[in-house]
Amino acid sequence: MIPRYARPEMVAIWEPQNRFRIWFEIEAHATDELANLGVVPKAAAAKIWEKGRNATFDVARIDEIERVTKHDVIAFLTHVAEIVDDADASRFLHQGMTSSDVLDTCLNVQLTQAADILLKDIDALLAAIKRRAHEHKMTPTIGRSHGIHAEPVTFGLKLAQAYAEFSRNRERLVAARKDIATCAISGAVGTFANIDPRVEEYVAEKMGLAVEPVSTQVIPRDRHAMFFATLGVIASSIERLAIEIRHLQRSEVYEAEEFFSEGQKGSSAMPHKRNPVLTENLTGLARMVRSYAMPAMENVALWHERDISHSSVERYIGPDATITLDFALNRLTGVVDKLLVYPKNMQKNLDALGGLVHSQRVLLALTQKGVSREDSYRLVQRNAMPVWRGEGNFLDLLKKDPEVKARLSDAELESLFDLGYHLKHVDTIFARVFGDQHPHHTAAEKRKAAVEEAEEALGRIATILPHV
Repeated sequence: MIPRYARPEMVAIWEPQNRFRIWFEIEAHATDELANLGVVPKAAAAKIWEKGRNATFDVARIDEIERVTKHDVIAFLTHVAEIVDDADASRFLHQGMTSSDVLDTCLNVQLTQAADILLKDIDALLAAIKRRAHEHKMTPTIGRSHGIHAEPVTFGLKLAQAYAEFSRNRERLVAARKDIATCAISGAVGTFANIDPRVEEYVAEKMGLAVEPVSTQVIPRDRHAMFFATLGVIASSIERLAIEIRHLQRSEVYEAEEFFSEGQKGSSAMPHKRNPVLTENLTGLARMVRSYAMPAMENVALWHERDISHSSVERYIGPDATITLDFALNRLTGVVDKLLVYPKNMQKNLDALGGLVHSQRVLLALTQKGVSREDSYRLVQRNAMPVWRGEGNFLDLLKKDPEVKARLSDAELESLFDLGYHLKHVDTIFARVFGDQHPHHTAAEKRKAAVEEAEEALGRIATILPHV
């Protein structure tokens, strides 16, 4: 964990004091149920809670004991016994349990706590994206494929895509949280030989977890693999949006850029620079979060009922992955919330290729007039290539082409260069993503739309038939 990329609430989950508090609660709840079952005296269970409930655990003392015992759970139990200060009560701690019962259950509590913060982060990000998407719902911009101008879209649609993606990520994280929220109090090799399964059920309920069906002494690591893989997918979505913003901020594009605050410096050498440092940082952080998914997957294959090859890995990736992703989600929310958007530059870029972005409409119109697709493509491309070389305007060249003029009038050609044509279904897409109302929501409007589509289809058939 690097303080530069950490926020206090998430960091607190992984602090020793929180971990030891969870360990204590697991042990104390287990002792409570053992007392209910008559295995240990109720007075002993009560004394453990009395002394430990509000205790502050001495981390330095636990470390001191561990240097001798070489065992973290034993060191903790020794320290708790010191806090309880009653040998008759503390001797009943950890009855029939094994270290993994405490360690694995605690880790899953911490991961669910982390997931709850991450879900709040995603909710905040979704709110920011939604607000900006609606703000720029009909702001036209150029869509690009392979980095090359393709056809018009809106900036709102770019953000709607991000909203839909992070909505899916939220669903994935909810599922991953449910999958990881299990408890194991099953003793050595997971057979419950020395502890009643009812203890596990009791502890699970108290800790807000589900019972692990088969723990084999450790909770199966496929659960953890899925959890960290989900974090990796979320990080990839962060990077996708970050890269889009980085590209849009390039000097040659300059359609949007990160907010540049008063007094901010972009370069130590060049005072004019306004660099996309936040989204570049997010790209790097996403790489780190994704990198934690692979060791989590490698942790799945443990020896027989249990080994500890996974333990050192999880001490790294548990805190680092969740802390880094928490920071990244929060940073991305700030970027989106304050993003500077330049509609005039978007329009300038839309117009930069002299109307070539309407080439598909011309192609389709020619096919509707009876020209084969192959010839239609040839005619359109023949007039498009000079425009790439700066040798004219696409519409003007089409109007001068005798083969095109034989099929399409000037008025028909001009109608094919209508920007609004490309944006006519923006409402439909927004309705799918955000649940917005759109023109086809009522029954009457649906019927009207169906009639219009049918009439359009009949018109196309009537145009084609004379050439068949």
